[in-house]
Amino acid sequence: MRHSTTSRRQRAAPTSMRSASLSRLLPLVLYGTAAVASPLGRLPQVFARPGGSQRVLGDAPGEAASSPRRLHGKFLHITDLHPDEFYKVHSSTSEEHACHSGKGPAGTYGAETSDCDTPYSLINATFDWIAENIRDDIDFVVWTGDSARHDSDERIPRSPAQVQNSNQLIADKFVDLFEDPSGQGLRIPIIPTFGNNDILPHNVLLPGPNKWLKRYTDIWSRFIPQEQRHSFEFGGWFYVEVIPNRLAVFSLNTLYFFDRNAGIDDCVQPSEPGFKQLEWLRIQLQFLRERGVKAILTGHVPPARTGSKQLWDETCWQKYTLWLRQYRDVIVSGLYGHMNVDHFMLQDTKELNYKLIGASRAEIEGLSLDEDEDEDDAYDYDEPEAAVRTNMEDDMDILSTADYLQELRSEWSKLPKPRSLDDSAVDGAEADDGEVDPEKKKKKGKKDKKNKKNKKKKGPKLSRKWAERYQLTFVSPSIVPNYLPALRVVEYNISGMEEADVWTDGPSLVPVLPEDELPPLREEKKGKKGKKGENDADKDKSNGKKDPNLVVPKGPAKTAEPGPAYSPQPLTLRGYVQYFANLTYINNDMTVGVGGADGGDDNVESDKWREGDHSEKSPKTSPAQPHKFTYQVEYSTFTDKIYNLSDMTVNSLLEMAYRMGKKTSKKSVADVGGDEVVKDGDDANDDASDDEDDADFEDAGGKKKKKKDKKKKEEQNQVWLHFLRHAFVSSVSIDKLKKIGD
Repeated sequence: MRHSTTSRRQRAAPTSMRSASLSRLLPLVLYGTAAVASPLGRLPQVFARPGGSQRVLGDAPGEAASSPRRLHGKFLHITDLHPDEFYKVHSSTSEEHACHSGKGPAGTYGAETSDCDTPYSLINATFDWIAENIRDDIDFVVWTGDSARHDSDERIPRSPAQVQNSNQLIADKFVDLFEDPSGQGLRIPIIPTFGNNDILPHNVLLPGPNKWLKRYTDIWSRFIPQEQRHSFEFGGWFYVEVIPNRLAVFSLNTLYFFDRNAGIDDCVQPSEPGFKQLEWLRIQLQFLRERGVKAILTGHVPPARTGSKQLWDETCWQKYTLWLRQYRDVIVSGLYGHMNVDHFMLQDTKELNYKLIGASRAEIEGLSLDEDEDEDDAYDYDEPEAAVRTNMEDDMDILSTADYLQELRSEWSKLPKPRSLDDSAVDGAEADDGEVDPEKKKKKGKKDKKNKKNKKKKGPKLSRKWAERYQLTFVSPSIVPNYLPALRVVEYNISGMEEADVWTDGPSLVPVLPEDELPPLREEKKGKKGKKGENDADKDKSNGKKDPNLVVPKGPAKTAEPGPAYSPQPLTLRGYVQYFANLTYINNDMTVGVGGADGGDDNVESDKWREGDHSEKSPKTSPAQPHKFTYQVEYSTFTDKIYNLSDMTVNSLLEMAYRMGKKTSKKSVADVGGDEVVKDGDDANDDASDDEDDADFEDAGGKKKKKKDKKKKEEQNQVWLHFLRHAFVSSVSIDKLKKIGD
């Protein structure tokens, strides 16, 4: 069985272990200048032969020549590999056996749609595919954690050595893959981060320095800048300037924000590692702003939060969202893993609870407003009320995941109509198309009187044109085949940067933040002992006083242009190509497709352990006779006509979320190149069928499916169904999606 979750408020270490100081942080050093690159030869591999044990193959000669590297405007995001050295082909996928023993449908490259972990055959095939198909076309790698198996087999409990060795093996494979054959180090930077299964006990990481942070300093020694290794031992966070003087990628230690980490409390007490990490992040983002450098934030556990559930401690989410808001001119995007589900989330700054994080009323009254709100919607210090949210489950099944996505959709249904969907909208004007927000109307009268008295100068207004009220986070699906293995290649705008200097594996040649500009020592407040987690700052907050430890970052300058997350410009994310491996076809053990594509079971059940779609079936051949392994395009945001995304800016995803959140309607759709595209935010009917449901396609069994007859008209939001289909990496049938998606 997997670990049960300890109460987060159960202290996992004495307070004395938690008093490490911010002064131990070293300045973050950004890396740059030119590098060399060329294709590599075949790499040493660890293969799992069909039905047999794993073996190590020797090195094959690599290419000796290399040529100067240039930017390609692409990077790889890979997450949640979960390699399992005990995986056995044709073993049982039941909870009792966990693909380690027994007889059953566990395939050569993994047991798709089950809770089994990843065989090394899939790990090796994935790295081979990257080497042959995308290695020479990417500028850096974002690797967002969980590179050890789950503790799912009571007969083979995990040990620290196993967890560390598993991570060392994956790190070595990245080094082998991207090592320059001419001996000049890594060709491109690799940015790893911790997953909640990369430590023991899982989910629990005590404040540093500790043995885990010290060990990962060694495991990731090729990836962490030399000047940051001491500070990494303290907190497990760092960043790399992947394009010198242009773009930095941060590796955040989200375990110090994670609500299920029993070893930490919150992000408001100076003694907490979450507080220290956010202080470090604030200072580094300010330093980047002053240099004109942009940033991508990466981590394992995403800041997922709905009306009833959350993954982060609320104070950490609040401060992080405030940081995103205030550094919206610097931050390009947030990239995370952990959830295995392909989706995005919008952080709404209207959800900020300033009293909770200890901001003073004067500070809040000085914050910028939405462009079209003037004084009518000034941020109320006493709103919103703090909601009671529960922890999300560690391992969510299809139903619980669908419930979470439905909660996101419910929130999207309340989004204001995007200006891009309103023909009457003009800069600086309201564009509600006659729609009145009841909550806004209710608050207006009360705020009119208050704001006549409050005429303080505000910061630059949050532009509604650019949707600066919102921030955007992307969650990538995983390699571990809980659905189907997936990885993502993201494209970003390099206009005017084609000849820019590139990162090199060597000493830094970019500005360094002086050590005396780092935060001073913050000693833990001394006072009378009270309840756990309660200190003087908490009492001040309850009385509406400013927390003296909180520094609210300044926002962009009034003359600053919208950042790359909002306005298309260099470093804006242009889109991505989502790849997946169709294991049902590749394993070649079953005669039916994934998710009932050929008439399989469409029942939806909620179980703690998922045995997979083939749990009651037997392999058709023994030993296994798999097809050639490959990843194929699941979808591309550049060509997907139902998503209809022009780029990955906040406005583009806000429009898509708005379309998914709207109730069904019967307005027209346009048939563009055989795919149905939803116009002006309206929903398609079923006669405008999903491009993959009704068009010719190759199903999970490799068979061609003919175009179906058009169904009778029924109200259906096709954008939402399309989104759900990809959320589960095309592993769930349309019929099942309709059952769980309404």
